[in-house]
Amino acid sequence: MIDDKTGNEDLLDIRLTDLLDTRLHEVEAAVRKAAAEEITPRFRQLAAHEVVQKNGPHDLVTVADRLAEQHLTRSLTALLPGSVVVGEEAVHADPSILEALHGDAPVWIVDPVDGTRQFVHGDPGFCTLVALARRGEVLASWTYAPARDEMAVAVRGRGVQLNGQPLVRRPAAADCELQVATSHPDFTTPDQKRALLGLRTEGVAPRPCGSAGLEYLAIAKGELDAVAFSWENSWDHAAGLLLVTETGGGHLTVAGEPFRIGGGNALPFTAARDAETVRRIVALLAG
Repeated sequence: MIDDKTGNEDLLDIRLTDLLDTRLHEVEAAVRKAAAEEITPRFRQLAAHEVVQKNGPHDLVTVADRLAEQHLTRSLTALLPGSVVVGEEAVHADPSILEALHGDAPVWIVDPVDGTRQFVHGDPGFCTLVALARRGEVLASWTYAPARDEMAVAVRGRGVQLNGQPLVRRPAAADCELQVATSHPDFTTPDQKRALLGLRTEGVAPRPCGSAGLEYLAIAKGELDAVAFSWENSWDHAAGLLLVTETGGGHLTVAGEPFRIGGGNALPFTAARDAETVRRIVALLAG
């Protein structure tokens, strides 16, 4: 007799392998379509009632966030039957959805509009983030900045494509300050603030971050050396961490451990262009 559970898992493995090997373009098309239908038409066109504060003035949600996440939830689960979605807005409504990150099913991790503040203010520095993970490992990611016409696709072990071309990171400039994007003060505890103050030292130039997804892309492109963040929402980090690692970078928490998308990390953490920079930033954060 065939074990139904084993049979279902085997079928899911086949579907997942097929998607990663031959159907990445379909995911990219789904991301582009969601942005074209739900996000771009509302850019610089939002009415006041279409913007709501979630947890304060720096944590906003718009009708574009909600509709784009719903659009992606439908399209992505159709592309990979048996998969589930962990989306920022769905988790805000029902935190138990986060438990899917610890399950066996493939998980689409979705941030429909990363950089909502920028989006609301008419700034093009926002993007849509999608990552595909299973059992805590990010397998592929899509970072799409529609206002900049940039699409970065990363696949574990296969590198990064930016607008269809292999992304080769620019080398670091010699003898320059490390450029580091850091958490907004509103999203840090007193202990985290003290840790981040360690970056205010000679040879390091910290600045407040914008869209987390675009900061990770900047590291992958060689335009930024590192980030130092004090929050661990998987939808903000999963896609970008794969971009960074697939272009030769790395990441560690202040405890010296790799960042886990399932949570429970010691914070703050850093992602940086290379192992040496990772170690240097962690040392400064740890004091």
